[in-house]
Amino acid sequence: MSGGYGRARRSLRPKQVAVKLRLPFVGEIAGTWEPAEAEREAAWELYVELITRVTVVELRPDEGLVREALTSVYSVFESTREILRKYGPAVAPRGRKETITFGVLAIGVLNGALRPLLTKWHPALAAWEAQRPDSVNPVQHERDWDQLPMVRNELSRTRASLAELAKILADVAGAAYLLPEAPNDDGAPLQRGGRPMSRDLVLTKSVVLSPTTHATLADRLLPQVSVGYGKLDHRTRAAGS
Repeated sequence: MSGGYGRARRSLRPKQVAVKLRLPFVGEIAGTWEPAEAEREAAWELYVELITRVTVVELRPDEGLVREALTSVYSVFESTREILRKYGPAVAPRGRKETITFGVLAIGVLNGALRPLLTKWHPALAAWEAQRPDSVNPVQHERDWDQLPMVRNELSRTRASLAELAKILADVAGAAYLLPEAPNDDGAPLQRGGRPMSRDLVLTKSVVLSPTTHATLADRLLPQVSVGYGKLDHRTRAAGS
């Protein structure tokens, strides 16, 4: 029974996946992904992390707290690093510089979406929270913040990128996409893999990075991620978040 199930599951996994992933602070990663088995397993683990957190659910103006959303984004950051450590070089092989790998996507999301958002808004929100009078509840105090619309807008852009990534990971893992489909900017529903069903995805004024270029960028920025989040961890503990 288990052998037949395993064969059926593998048959649902495509050998190649076309990737087009928009990142708020980098541009776009595009190319072809031919995932190895370790990459498929890593893709499933990250997919589960994404779809079970508020990071891929739209935060409406009258719903939720930005603090909770940022905390969820930080959890995804940590989970992504743990998955990279767990699978090691198998998800970022040297001989595949001209194709997409799990490592390219993971580092792209860390440096092109999560890290810039957190390093900008976590300390800014913490500073505002420290000014809350005892007579004002945390929810109302956050909603009185004059920078709230800006941080919500950037959270929305990051959420859209993570939702696209979740669709790509679902394809690679041979899994169904388990969240409701969000409409494209012009109202067209999105397919798995993040593409509109009836037209190509166009990102105005984007920078399309080849896997080789992005790998070079990751080599330069990854040490900064570790240092920056050491400081962020310290701020989080100090703020009691």
